[in-house]
Amino acid sequence: MTVVVAASAVEVRSVLTTDNVEQRELPVNAVPEGAISDLEEAVGKITLVDLYPGEVILAQRLVDPNIVTGDGRLALVVSEDQVLMAISPADLMSRIPVLKPGDQVDVLFSLDFPVDSAQVAPQAGSDGSETPRSTGGQAGQKEEQATFHLLQNLTIAQIVGEEGNPSALLLTVEPQDALVLKYAIDAGGIQDIVLRAPGMEQPYDTEPVDIEYLINRYRIPTQRER
Repeated sequence: MTVVVAASAVEVRSVLTTDNVEQRELPVNAVPEGAISDLEEAVGKITLVDLYPGEVILAQRLVDPNIVTGDGRLALVVSEDQVLMAISPADLMSRIPVLKPGDQVDVLFSLDFPVDSAQVAPQAGSDGSETPRSTGGQAGQKEEQATFHLLQNLTIAQIVGEEGNPSALLLTVEPQDALVLKYAIDAGGIQDIVLRAPGMEQPYDTEPVDIEYLINRYRIPTQRER
């Protein structure tokens, strides 16, 4: 009997691709109940458990990210230590047909921060990202924009709306990170989503970018020579 097996190790909540699965012939009495026989039945589905190389893939261990349940809700997978958060697809990456459910993404933000006598120090997030944090300052003081990695390695659980014209992105985030993301949005920050390469889960070591960073990096003259 032809069955579909995992061609490599696949982590839970991963979207299966053609590289993850292959077909094999097994004796009928060795095929477990629920085994999938067609590759198309597995590709594009989200895994509910870790899969190991050679493991027979069972239909009950997969979920279709596009399915709607009997109560009208999308079938989404969220772990116990995460929450599901909807954000507006305001950036260009979110509005072109590139992002898919299961993709790992980073959220970049640009925000204005006070820059005179107040010190601005980076605050480490739960994922290793650094967010500028004001340690003082008065109302009405001068502000300058800083751009930084707000959150890293988030999973897109679902994209709501038509392809190329979504109404929302649903992200799985830790509860504290949900508050960080809400604050940045409520503060009027400019949001951008960037897509990670498959399997790249480690945090990127970046530093916030502001006008001083650009001046120093590109050695831009700030005074005219006499």
